[in-house]
Amino acid sequence: MQGRQDGRLGGMVAIVTGSARNIGRAIALALAEEGTSIVVNGLGDRAAAEGVTGEIVAAGGRAIVQMGDVTREADALALAGAAVKAFGRVDFLISNAAVRKQTPFLEMTLEEWHRVLAVPLDGAFLCARAAVPHMIRAGGGAIVTLGGISAHLGTRDRAHVCAAKAGLVGLTHALAMELAPHKIRVNCVAPGAVDTVRGTSAGARPSGTGAANIPLGRMGRPEEVAAIVRQLCLPDGAYVTGQTIHVNGGAFLS
Repeated sequence: MQGRQDGRLGGMVAIVTGSARNIGRAIALALAEEGTSIVVNGLGDRAAAEGVTGEIVAAGGRAIVQMGDVTREADALALAGAAVKAFGRVDFLISNAAVRKQTPFLEMTLEEWHRVLAVPLDGAFLCARAAVPHMIRAGGGAIVTLGGISAHLGTRDRAHVCAAKAGLVGLTHALAMELAPHKIRVNCVAPGAVDTVRGTSAGARPSGTGAANIPLGRMGRPEEVAAIVRQLCLPDGAYVTGQTIHVNGGAFLS
């Protein structure tokens, strides 16, 4: 598969978890536009993941699909292994995979609590542990975790989601300190209300709703979140680490 190598990130390789749709898809496409080779990851919908790789390849980029559950250590190791086998290295890890659930606290089971925490938090831990040795061998890199506004404002019926996203901020700070000597930068991007396709278990809403309390008067687009992730991977972001960057249309002002 021939790919473009003329972008600002030409020759580099990114793993993007949960990249079959929505924000993850937008991140994969944005990095591919810069010349990055992409490992597209999903859990169950292989057709959607293959659709993303198809878009990248059709535009002259390089991409492969590696399905897997990021909460399983073997699958996390397989993600990193697939990147190295296909493209020879790992430069970027974007930990985007998450589970959205909406359940009142007193109805929340321990099983649901564990699962909702495990996908973003255990997944970020396991994928970083699998990818970082390859980043060190490549001479450095960047990790971006995807947090959320709920960790900073609180949200009804999402105690597990808030806890998971808050945990990602702490993990981001710790890894930024520990990996800095290896020239690996670690940041968290925290989206606000973004117009994405959501399942009923996440409290499905009609497209375009939810902007009433946003100063900019609209919901964000996945591409706008992806643009910040891309910036953190580019050389322009070389002096940024340990930060949580909010992409929420000014929601903290309301």
